Amino acid sequence: MKANLKTNLAWLGIMVAGFVIIDGLELMGIINSFIENMLVTIGINVILAVGLNLVIGFAGQFSLGHAGFMAIGAYATGIMTQTMATPAGFFISMIVGMVIAVIAAVIVGIPTLRLRGDYLAIATMGAAEIIRILINNLKITNGAAGLFNIPALASWATVYVLMCLTTIVTVNFIHSRGGRAVMAVRDDELAAGAMGINTTRWKLAAFVFGAATAAIGGSLHAAYIQTIAPGDFNIMASIAILIIVVLGGVGSITGTFVAAIVLGALDTILQNFGTIRMIIYSLALILIMIFKPAGLLGTWEFSFANLFKRRPAKEAVNHD
Repeated sequence: MKANLKTNLAWLGIMVAGFVIIDGLELMGIINSFIENMLVTIGINVILAVGLNLVIGFAGQFSLGHAGFMAIGAYATGIMTQTMATPAGFFISMIVGMVIAVIAAVIVGIPTLRLRGDYLAIATMGAAEIIRILINNLKITNGAAGLFNIPALASWATVYVLMCLTTIVTVNFIHSRGGRAVMAVRDDELAAGAMGINTTRWKLAAFVFGAATAAIGGSLHAAYIQTIAPGDFNIMASIAILIIVVLGGVGSITGTFVAAIVLGALDTILQNFGTIRMIIYSLALILIMIFKPAGLLGTWEFSFANLFKRRPAKEAVNHD
């Protein structure tokens, strides 16, 4: 209990310090609008990738449908804030987007989560494409033209706070009884079922949780970029999030943060390289995967709890 309190206080201190540092740098003019845009992109990618890492890394379900759930959150915010252009309206639209994404995830997840590996990836990719095609043909979403002039109701501060909250909730779920059940299903579904774990229930829970976080990322994307179109949520969007998860380390939330920051910074630095930008970007990814095939951090996690446990042990050894 005392260790958990120390851990939570340490993380809270880091989050508050991060907010104060970014705010201070922005007030001093060191962080301009270009760098702020990069920080917002990194924050949204962290939210999306943390949710997908829960599904792939901890539940062992290979999903390629994340962009579809992101689209639901983005369009819920884009449509609702046209008539409720207030912060309250934005958060209501985000909740509505999450609810719709959860319902869609249940509808998609119940039949598809019986599949495994490549078959599940193809099925979830197909579900995401169905969502995108529906959006592309509905009048309320303005079809292929998309939505423009969406009220700017999200700032870097909104993204930062929601990134912290999403990560805290996800990490707590992973360390909860439910999280241990999800990982048991990932490691050996037959053995988990034999031990009395409802495997379908926990696979679906992780999938639905990931869909809800994707909807949050979509809402923030719409309210910050102010323009969305069905093409923003195609298969390449799902693959871009998957790259962050794989590059950081499948099953490592710390790795997801590192990969999102590295790729976000790399993408920003390469803006000046014009048409060869994507070639350099791809080469960098290939080199990283050759020398770090398990991802930048593998399954390693930074943990204050372990740090606090080691210190008394070292002190005891020195005392002896």
